[in-house]
Amino acid sequence: MAGFICILTESLPAGLLPQIAQDLEIREGLAGQLVTLYALGSLLAAIPLTTATRGWRRRPLLLSCIFGFLIFNTITAVSSVYGLTLAARFMAGVSAGVLWGMTAGYARRMVSDSLKGKAMAVAMVGTPLALALGVPLGTFLGNYAGWRLIFGTVSLLTVVLVLWVLWKVPDYEGEPARQQLALHRIFVIPGIRPILFVVLTWVLAHNILYTYISPYLGETMLSERVDLVLMIFGVTSVIGIWMIGLLIDRYMRLLILVSLVLFALASLAMGIFIHQPMMIILGVVAWGLTFGGAATLLQTAIAQAGGQSADIAQSMLVTAWNLGIGGGGIVGAILLDQMGARFLPISLILLIVIALLVAWSPSKHGFPKTG
Repeated sequence: MAGFICILTESLPAGLLPQIAQDLEIREGLAGQLVTLYALGSLLAAIPLTTATRGWRRRPLLLSCIFGFLIFNTITAVSSVYGLTLAARFMAGVSAGVLWGMTAGYARRMVSDSLKGKAMAVAMVGTPLALALGVPLGTFLGNYAGWRLIFGTVSLLTVVLVLWVLWKVPDYEGEPARQQLALHRIFVIPGIRPILFVVLTWVLAHNILYTYISPYLGETMLSERVDLVLMIFGVTSVIGIWMIGLLIDRYMRLLILVSLVLFALASLAMGIFIHQPMMIILGVVAWGLTFGGAATLLQTAIAQAGGQSADIAQSMLVTAWNLGIGGGGIVGAILLDQMGARFLPISLILLIVIALLVAWSPSKHGFPKTG
């Protein structure tokens, strides 16, 4: 639920830009900065705040993040001042940066070693559900009920989540001061850097295409069915995370390698068969199945590599992930301008192959063969 609210908070403005711009009396380009400021807050906060709070007990920290969503989404829902709305979005992103940094370690501490991967899959299922159902539904309802009501509804969901956490979620101690490694020492733990590199390249490749999926589809016979394509991607992402949850504790390394190979094949198919709608749909299905479980796979890998410093390692992953999101927007725009939308899928293959080679490289850490 926390992940669901996090992704809703991040993504809703993208589907409601015209209404937000009209209501706040600004251009749509300025309204789009509501997404930018959220990502910036998450990017800047993940490592320093996770580091600063790693000694805190886990449930109070979790509740602090959730209260952040409650406060700043409520401000977003009622504010008529553009600057205040931007500030609220930035602070909501700060809450998200800390939340994502602690999610993996929290979920993994609740279960035995043999179930840690499945616990991660369950904890992360809110992300594809938000993309598949929450964002499209919120966008649809926002067109009729108004964007402010949608953000208010997210705040109400957050209240329910606070009550649930207080009732059901166990508390754990933070990381003891004597066990806290310096940031640079965590970065050089064997396996951390290869995982971060794979995160950056995989998410960068994904976002080059996902951010500009509408221009790409505009070159195909599916130009009027962007909503359908995105729904297919979202639904297959949910299926993907379910499949990953069943297998991750035994086959983590294999699943990462297979996911990258299928993503490369999907990109190739979408680039070559641009005039064949069924091949594009099959490519989107493979893309969704592989990316749906990507966060679970990569967070599990870095949690294993990070050991006692897993939360700080997770915050590094959050930073790399957000760099991939931002980089996808920038690199995708350059490719769109220089090469055209139809070449976007083909352009991903080099990034995916590089990520595959790093993940494939023999190692006892990061992506161990015993995983």
